[in-house]
Amino acid sequence: MSGGLYRSANATPDGAIPPTDEATFISAEPLNQPAVEATAPPPEQVGEASAAANSAVMAVGSLISRGTGFIRNLMIGAALGNLVGDVYTTAQFLPNQVYEFLLGGVLTSVLIPVLVRRRKTDPDRGEAYAQRLLTLAVIALAAAALLAVLAAPVLTTLYAGGKDEDYKDLVTYLSYLMLPMLFFTGVSALIAAVLNTRGHFAAPMWAPILNNLVVISTFGLYIVIYGAKALRPEDMSAERILLIGGGTLLGVAVQAAGLLPALRKVGFRWKWRLDFRELGLRDLAKLGTWMFCYVAVNQLGLFVVVNLLTRASGENGDGKTRAGLLIYNNVFLLLMMAHGIIAVSIITALMPRMSAAAADGRFHDVTADLSRGTRMVTAVLAPIAVCYAVLAAPISVVVFRYGAFTGDNARATSTVLLVAAVGLVPFAISQLFTFAFYALPDTRTPALVNIPVVALRVLLQVGLFVAFSATFAAAGMMLGNAISYVAAAVISAMLLRPRVGRIGLGGIMRTMGKVTVAALGAALVGLLVVNLLPGDPADLGWLAAAAQLVIGGAVIGATYLGLAMLLRIGEITEVVGMVRRRLGR
Repeated sequence: MSGGLYRSANATPDGAIPPTDEATFISAEPLNQPAVEATAPPPEQVGEASAAANSAVMAVGSLISRGTGFIRNLMIGAALGNLVGDVYTTAQFLPNQVYEFLLGGVLTSVLIPVLVRRRKTDPDRGEAYAQRLLTLAVIALAAAALLAVLAAPVLTTLYAGGKDEDYKDLVTYLSYLMLPMLFFTGVSALIAAVLNTRGHFAAPMWAPILNNLVVISTFGLYIVIYGAKALRPEDMSAERILLIGGGTLLGVAVQAAGLLPALRKVGFRWKWRLDFRELGLRDLAKLGTWMFCYVAVNQLGLFVVVNLLTRASGENGDGKTRAGLLIYNNVFLLLMMAHGIIAVSIITALMPRMSAAAADGRFHDVTADLSRGTRMVTAVLAPIAVCYAVLAAPISVVVFRYGAFTGDNARATSTVLLVAAVGLVPFAISQLFTFAFYALPDTRTPALVNIPVVALRVLLQVGLFVAFSATFAAAGMMLGNAISYVAAAVISAMLLRPRVGRIGLGGIMRTMGKVTVAALGAALVGLLVVNLLPGDPADLGWLAAAAQLVIGGAVIGATYLGLAMLLRIGEITEVVGMVRRRLGR
């Protein structure tokens, strides 16, 4: 239900945590993130010490992966600017969506649990089954990549039909180079699944960093050769296209190749096996139907977003930037960084507990953990949302204003970030409730809930696009996302209650009320301080923006913490008490 240009949020019914979005949950980076980013090791395969070690590896790897992914996006904007950056983002989105339709949701919800079961029950510990699966995947993905490349002009017409011929031609040329990415992405995702089921988590977490480094180097080389200046699509020469498209494809190929040594390390040997009947394809199809429905609905929603933002991208009559795909993607990445570092960590800790409690019929414990998680993500993410809203302008300048990404582009980004901040907490809560269904386990209900939620999102986004100027398009997409997240959380809570009982709505609402007061107080103080600092909000220089970001962020954080302690928000006082105890020791 993410609504971003990243992988959709899917979870395994066995309680493992899938990648977040961004997709997913839009990677949280585009196309290059691990297919099982936060998957917890099966408890029957590893002990507590091993689980702790794996969690530490994943946490460090995730942080570095998100950091390098962030630098990657910064380099893309700096090298290409807003308009050509939109074209590049559209071309990169095409293999991402094809991958999602073919494998994205089915991998985490169906194939990983099946691989785990085969690992336990087969005499060869699932070796032959994994070999058959990889053989079929390589053949199917190669065929899909070839067909996608041949269909590149058709895909371009679907996603960029409202643009001029130069824009569409550049999308098509880049797509010829980038659509083969779906082959390497699919293969690396399946290899990562095989490694995870054998207790190896480091390589799948670190391999995407290789991808990011290759793409960062590609755009660094582009800047060295051609300079950092904004161009129009018709100005992109064949050499420029080959460099950025080929470099992006190389990054995903390097990511896949980086996993092969780990396969040998765990003792897995590649062998071609064509006896696909032994895979039980009919049973796999039945298991994956609901998750495919979930993914398909999400992808249809993203199709609308891409089309609307593609139509809106460019400049107004007065030469001002209209936020398109690149800016939307950059802002969504900021949201997913906060969500991935904080909310996913909380969900990862709670998911095994909820899954175990649901399996034992201890639904009171499920609701207790669900209530605790809701209060916690609300209390911890609220000050970050305030910083995103109040400091949208300095954040956009400090983080993105480099090279061909101009001050005008940064101002357009700040408007989108301001609106997007509203959706950060609702998104995290809606994801927590979705994972609660997977803990039961139940993939059918989230898939059905997703249909009206995405329908509402699309109606809102199209309505806002029609009602307001194209300048507000990206912000309107974010507003539609935020409202749909609230709807998803409310519907999920209503459907969860008959299954697990009361979820402690009274306690949740009390915490939310206190958090709202603390957040509003922090926002008011932050606005006051920022307005007193030097620098024109309409045209911030980098140093003035950095000063506003550092000072404003410190003031907002301190004010929120002080009000949270005064209001006795338990989730904050608990963390403060823990820190004090650690410091005391």
